[in-house]
Amino acid sequence: MERLQLRKMLEAFYLEDIGSGDCTSEVIFDGQHGRAIIHSKSNGIFAGGQIITEGFRLLDPDIQVELRKQDGEGVSRGEYIASMEGPVAALLTGERVILNLIQRMSGIATMTAHAVGSLNDPSIRICDTRKTTPGIRMLEKYAVRAGGGFNHRQGLYDGIMIKDNHIAACGSITKAVERARSAAGHMMNIEVEIETEEQLHEAIAASPDIIMFDNCSPDSVRRFAALTPEHIVTEASGGITMDTLPAYRGTGVHYISLGFLTHSVQSLDISMDITDSEEE
Repeated sequence: MERLQLRKMLEAFYLEDIGSGDCTSEVIFDGQHGRAIIHSKSNGIFAGGQIITEGFRLLDPDIQVELRKQDGEGVSRGEYIASMEGPVAALLTGERVILNLIQRMSGIATMTAHAVGSLNDPSIRICDTRKTTPGIRMLEKYAVRAGGGFNHRQGLYDGIMIKDNHIAACGSITKAVERARSAAGHMMNIEVEIETEEQLHEAIAASPDIIMFDNCSPDSVRRFAALTPEHIVTEASGGITMDTLPAYRGTGVHYISLGFLTHSVQSLDISMDITDSEEE
């Protein structure tokens, strides 16, 4: 994650939560120092170490953070993820924002790792979509990588993706690809979404960089991938669930993009406790 962008995001999240001040911690604690432990209450894949380090130090640079788990590592119920020492008021002020973020990120990483394992095909890369939470796309896409997946385009600005509505408004796949290629720079890839074999042949003739098989069954994906020339990257997406994902094993497609990695994820249960104990 880009550090400067992350700090700006954290500042905005803190301003939303803290407002004019943490009235509880400020009136109870006056310079008291303490120790806190972040631990997992469920099994999964951890993601968000930089959130912990940057998040607490943004509130007070004197807070010392020790990460016990690295992004992408498995974590079991009861295991420690990180320990922090510093002003108790600052530790408690940052608790909820930091936990909210690392719980969601760890949930996404866990879901992604599950999807990669369920597919069980190293020739196919699992990737995300733009179906992310507004404001934290950078964090959610990072979490996908931590879980062993790959990122699709970051936004509308870094890849040309010609979808069904673009094709309908333009008149044909051929026209849409021609217009895109005439205006796009040489570093910009062009992807075309298709649903039928007729559209596939038209897309192949237009020669985009990537062809997506949208809402296609495993058998159709296997047939379409075999028909597509090797120089064109292939992708399957749309309507694929965790239950149906194993059926796409061995279909020959290069990528499978899954919206549920980010839009339907359950956060990992993670907690923080203030403690005076040195026993771990």
